[in-house]
Amino acid sequence: MIELLTANTPNGKKISIMLEEIGYDYKVTFIDISSDDQFKPKFKKISPFSKIPVIKDVKNNQTIFESGAILIYLGEQSGKFYNEKDKTEINQWLMAQMGYVGPMLGQHHQFHHYNPGKSEFGEQRYFKISKRIYEELDSRLKLSKFLAGEDYTIADIATFPWIARHEWHDIGLKNYKNLSRWYSEIASRPAVIKGFDLMKSGEEVPKV
Repeated sequence: MIELLTANTPNGKKISIMLEEIGYDYKVTFIDISSDDQFKPKFKKISPFSKIPVIKDVKNNQTIFESGAILIYLGEQSGKFYNEKDKTEINQWLMAQMGYVGPMLGQHHQFHHYNPGKSEFGEQRYFKISKRIYEELDSRLKLSKFLAGEDYTIADIATFPWIARHEWHDIGLKNYKNLSRWYSEIASRPAVIKGFDLMKSGEEVPKV
């Protein structure tokens, strides 16, 4: 049994999708980040930077924070979506998501979606960076079926929920042929559909 302590965000969805993909039994414990639950001492004890998600692996008596580290852990434990022969390539694309794709799109969300009109500089800066991310991912996916090669891996699982907010980005996902192909293929996976709705509220994966 895995306990997933999370919120309904792209980083949270990464892990519920992965758990569905590998077929592990898990339960979701909702952390209400709008009410600052993540800063409470009990949660901070298992997540030093007060970030979701965190998993508790009851069987192995392990607690893991940081979504990238959790994906690696689950990939190693299950033997799925983290192929030994491709680990170096997978790690590069996973770290690119963790250090660049997620943080930059996250800033775009803040300035463009949540707080429009408050900072022209911020809106223009992160829109430009986000558009470049779309272009860069599209270029990669012209050469490769998935981000780390021909196989679907944790690098794709990490990146997908961020692109799933494409309606917030106002960049036009359908304008990027290769990125759209990749997105549509992943969006149709039964485990992705189920894991995307981690709060069991009937939430659907946005279409291209």
